Amino acid sequence: MKLDLHYVDPRLVELYDNDNPRGPDTDFYVALAAKLNAHRILDLGCGTGLLTCELAIDGREVIGVDPSSAMLAVARRKSGAERVQWEEGDSTTLGTPEVDLAIMTGNVAQVFLDDSEWTSTLRAIHAALRPAGHIAFESRNPDARAWEQWNRAATYERIDSPYGPIECWLELVKVDNDRVRFHAHNIFNTTGEVVIVSSELRFRSQAELTDSLSDSGFTLEHVYGDWHRRAVTNSSRLMVFVARRD
Repeated sequence: MKLDLHYVDPRLVELYDNDNPRGPDTDFYVALAAKLNAHRILDLGCGTGLLTCELAIDGREVIGVDPSSAMLAVARRKSGAERVQWEEGDSTTLGTPEVDLAIMTGNVAQVFLDDSEWTSTLRAIHAALRPAGHIAFESRNPDARAWEQWNRAATYERIDSPYGPIECWLELVKVDNDRVRFHAHNIFNTTGEVVIVSSELRFRSQAELTDSLSDSGFTLEHVYGDWHRRAVTNSSRLMVFVARRD
């Protein structure tokens, strides 16, 4: 999998937490770990480690895995980072640590464009879990058609950064069935540099994700339509999945 510039360019990585601050998603996964009494936790696609560090309390063993060295460099500077085992890699590097809970946050499930990539990731997580261990992740609901708001008028913001003021917005490029391509524009006002990040996401349906879990050896326990555990509707922006390894 090729990483886009959001996860490689050190300047954009430094801004990641500004665009993705602590919120109700963090509360959801923290509460889920407590409810499941998870002692060993795997955070696949941990990014800058905001949630990973928060999970690493009370003697838990927490593993944060990410393919981006730049993201992990930020993660390692966070408070509590010393309590986490950080690993640069992807699902092929997980092995069989027999974790109680594996999570994928930040809609990372959508970066797996090909079904073969997604299936191999689920199977690697299955192998990494102990028997009856759990997987949890979220994905944007295609019925909500979030990409229709990915334009300058709806997404423009001007932020202050260590690199001076930056203007940012999204621009939809193409919708091809369940694949959505878009550009993220970043203008560094101090230097005038323009950085355009090209990204593509896969919008799988609830039925497709449910079937993929079943085919990979999981039993679905819950699908929520938001971080407050309400039911999924056509207008739900998210689908949050919790499944158990068979």
